[in-house]
Amino acid sequence: MVVRKVGKYEVGRTIGQGTFAKVKFAQNTETGESVAMKVLDRATIIKHKMVDQIKREIFIMKLVRHPHVVRLYEVLASRTKIYIILEFITGGELFDKIVHRGKLSEADSRRYFQQLIDGVDYCHSKGVYHRDLKPENLLLDSQGNLKISDFGLSAVPAEGVSLLHTTCGTPNYVAPEVLSHKGYDGAIADIWSCGVILYVLMAGYLPFDEVDLTTLYTKIEKAEFSCPSWFSGGAKSLIHRILDPNPASRIRIEEIRCNEWFRKNYVPVRPVENEDVNLDDVYAVFDDPEQASEQSRNEGLGPLILNAFDLIILSQGLNLSALFDRRQPIPDCTYRR
Repeated sequence: MVVRKVGKYEVGRTIGQGTFAKVKFAQNTETGESVAMKVLDRATIIKHKMVDQIKREIFIMKLVRHPHVVRLYEVLASRTKIYIILEFITGGELFDKIVHRGKLSEADSRRYFQQLIDGVDYCHSKGVYHRDLKPENLLLDSQGNLKISDFGLSAVPAEGVSLLHTTCGTPNYVAPEVLSHKGYDGAIADIWSCGVILYVLMAGYLPFDEVDLTTLYTKIEKAEFSCPSWFSGGAKSLIHRILDPNPASRIRIEEIRCNEWFRKNYVPVRPVENEDVNLDDVYAVFDDPEQASEQSRNEGLGPLILNAFDLIILSQGLNLSALFDRRQPIPDCTYRR
């Protein structure tokens, strides 16, 4: 049996598949650790003009280190593929749990919501806004703890820019100000999505759900919804403060943390020790053509593996130079060395 290897990883079965990527189970042969390997086809990325989005996802996930956010370990590349090495999460999607069990208990819903707020608050503290929060993007580890995934739509605002202008995300979870096609605060919009998620966890269905998009958008913009009878008074009050169609008066995360319903049995998580995003190894390879050339000749045991982001740039058609040129801003991101 031939074992396929990518760098130091033995590649196993496919565990997920989307429009633009496959996710495979893999194992680090040096440590024995199980990882998830997101495999993207370079030609497909170029064809669909997704280079900037992939770049953004890589940068953002390298930036974020939190127990409730899926970790990105490293990025490798061959001439035809990009391999994103991620933390392997075994508990599946929170969405699947809702589908199979229906609504969750208030206690379970609160615990997941507390973990979601912890993770989202940390991302916001780094200037990162997810913009596509929904149960399908929330995974569960072997201990039943929540992990935020899929930063493909995330954004880090450019320096001096406080409002985002791109409409993205899943319509049922999107804040009304995002639908208005005006500038919006990414942090406040994420809070709305968290409120929709809390409602779904406790109700088992969406607060805003219409086949006709025009009707759906109208209900979202007016916050036309009602809470089921089994919601406690505290939960109803908090959800109504989160699903406030006016972003100026919508509750902020610091207020959510002080909310009596939220604080019940709340155990704050300690973030990972602060780590700077270090791209020195990338600069080293990029700035040293001879070293890059030597690596490009070293193809003996598998696909050409270039170190971290750097080797992606050597693939024709994938210009990631902004990641390496200290004088250029990273698209949609601000990076300070």
